[in-house]
Amino acid sequence: MWNYTMFPKEKDLLNKLGKYSTIAGIVLSLLGIGAFIYPAYASLVTVAFVAWMMIFGGLTTGYFTFISNKEDWLGWLKTIILIGTGLFILLDPALGIATVGILFAIYFFLDGFTGIAIGSSMQGNNGWWLWYLNGFISIVLAMVFLFSWNSLSQEAWLIGIYVGISLFFDGLTLLFMGRNLKNL
Repeated sequence: MWNYTMFPKEKDLLNKLGKYSTIAGIVLSLLGIGAFIYPAYASLVTVAFVAWMMIFGGLTTGYFTFISNKEDWLGWLKTIILIGTGLFILLDPALGIATVGILFAIYFFLDGFTGIAIGSSMQGNNGWWLWYLNGFISIVLAMVFLFSWNSLSQEAWLIGIYVGISLFFDGLTLLFMGRNLKNL
């Protein structure tokens, strides 16, 4: 019926896209390996990135509140909260690590319960048990984060390891995608 293509047909464009995907894949994979080797530093970099994003978001919100409606107290409140939280995390990275750790725990709990719910609704279909497995693994990861929440060194280690693994596999995905694009 319809002929959808994911990538354009121009060979030159595909080669460029493949080249840049390969480069990005190598860089992300190396960053992932570095984060895996030095998880405490990766954790601090992650927390600093989150803090700067909050500060930038606060400045942007403040700017748009200023030019659109200077009397909008909710816009100013959001600005103050974002900038204040970002600065607080930058000034006390231990608090930032604890905050990111608890956010990971919440994420893994939600992911786990969602996986179990999907597995329950798919019983009898092919691969339904994988959803249960995924759900239980996510719940175990959430519990690991919760039980290590009072220990800054464990929390920093966990965040760094998970960020490293994520970067590494994102890099591998881009690397293989880049190689496949060159062969189209």
